[in-house]
Amino acid sequence: MQALYSWVNKQKLGSIFLLSVLLIVVFPLTLDIFRLNLIGKYLSYAFVALGLVMLWGHAGILSLGQGVFFGLGGYCMAMFLKLEASDPISTKIQSTPGIPDFMDWNQLTALPWWWVPFKSLPVALIAVLVVPTLLAFIISFAMFKRRVGGVYFAIITQAVALILTVLIIGQQGFTGGVNGITDLKTLLGWDIRTDHAKYVLYYVCVGLLLASVMLCRWVQSSKLGTLLLAMRDKEDRVRFSGYDVSMFKVFAFCLAAMLSAVGGAMFTLQVGFMSPSFVGIVPSIEMVILAAVGGRMSLVGAIYGALIVNFGKTYFSESAPDLWLFLMAALFIGVTMAFPDGLAGLWEQKIKPWWIQRQANRIALIERVKAAQVAYPEVLPPGKGTGASLPPGMSSQQA
Repeated sequence: MQALYSWVNKQKLGSIFLLSVLLIVVFPLTLDIFRLNLIGKYLSYAFVALGLVMLWGHAGILSLGQGVFFGLGGYCMAMFLKLEASDPISTKIQSTPGIPDFMDWNQLTALPWWWVPFKSLPVALIAVLVVPTLLAFIISFAMFKRRVGGVYFAIITQAVALILTVLIIGQQGFTGGVNGITDLKTLLGWDIRTDHAKYVLYYVCVGLLLASVMLCRWVQSSKLGTLLLAMRDKEDRVRFSGYDVSMFKVFAFCLAAMLSAVGGAMFTLQVGFMSPSFVGIVPSIEMVILAAVGGRMSLVGAIYGALIVNFGKTYFSESAPDLWLFLMAALFIGVTMAFPDGLAGLWEQKIKPWWIQRQANRIALIERVKAAQVAYPEVLPPGKGTGASLPPGMSSQQA
């Protein structure tokens, strides 16, 4: 145990270790399956927050369209699940059995060609990673090669989110329209609606999230991470040093998109549907709020931010349905005004220094008591604790 503690302390993994204990042990043992499933839903948004820490906090690129990649990952997974739920036996009452119900309602008589590959789970899993990353590469390569950045890039990502939302809603026969892809039941014959399945999917989500944290941490500690920080602070100096700054930005944007897509896929599996309401401008801005509240420079802080903000969203909507939007706005404004660096900044700037000073004072007290034991052995015999009587004329503060 001591060796494990020393290794965790040496590698600076204490915060990740505590987060792991909270997610793997504390939540499953203390929450019922309904609340645990909600936590799993919150953690699917944490993937987006992690990507924003790498993109916004580490590389200095603000994206207001991460819902695009969250939604694409979710839709890729939902397409496979929907095709599995649309076998000819289950859809025999339709005009055209064997196709999703919303296609039959819109008078389609055959499965579109681009839906066919999603009958395979490996293809769907590859598409979850490749499709959003490819779109992110096209957008970022076109923008960053022309040195489009800052607020202009943020506006462009918002426009992409709006365009994709309109496209999904407009192509109702192929995408399910405004209702999205619903009634998802099984994964390779395994009912994902049971309590056992919800437990398993929760642990899968936690495992993927912790693996993503370690991946991002590895990137941050590498030479690439150093260059991303340098690019954020002094972009021209990095460019004049001979590096292709645009490709570093492309990498950061693609990494954030891939992480968001994994979160979208896990959201679909745990919630059982995907709709355009998770793709547009409003959800994309909410995802930025998660990173801002948690701390845009902290990977672990972003996860806590996702948990706290989404918990607040659930709690306020249950307790004050008429006021919950105003309460959420007050929460965000209050946190960002009081703690500009988020909750992680509060820990680093306030709580951690206080704790270190407290421990230093305790050690100093012990050392002074030991010195007093040597100087006054007849009054304070050796071996007595700090609660023993002090030498005459010495107060507890002086000790």
